[in-house]
Amino acid sequence: MIRPILFYPDKRLREPGKEVEVFDAELHQLIEDMAETMYAAPGVGLAAPQLGISKRLFIVDVASDDEEPSDLRVFINPEIIAAEGESVFNEGCLSFPGIREDIDRAERITVKAFDRDGKPFELEAEGLLAIVIQHETDHLSGELMIDHLSVLRRRLVHRA
Repeated sequence: MIRPILFYPDKRLREPGKEVEVFDAELHQLIEDMAETMYAAPGVGLAAPQLGISKRLFIVDVASDDEEPSDLRVFINPEIIAAEGESVFNEGCLSFPGIREDIDRAERITVKAFDRDGKPFELEAEGLLAIVIQHETDHLSGELMIDHLSVLRRRLVHRA
């Protein structure tokens, strides 16, 4: 089921997600709904708080086009445990339709999380995958893309 995505300045986007404690059929359905919503939008990442759901959960799929097979990844209760290097990437966000901004991020990260079945994993990522993981992790803390912008750029986004 495609769910509605919250748009800035909806206050629910600022609410931090709560730890996921139960890995059940309801969680699996939420993940399926999130994937359907993300692909329909279309986007490469979606966090549960963007749907008004206060859970520390996001999904990503950075497959570049229809020719490349889907690479849907689920991150539950993620924590970035290492970050190095610097990268500037022109990011967009499904909660800020039509807006793209250059954001400073770490070039490489290591994240630990749980998969959809509650199994822990650790992943080293770089490039687009690292950028998207950092962006979506921000959503889980109530932090938004505009929080990484200068005051002037932030004012311009508010007017858009």
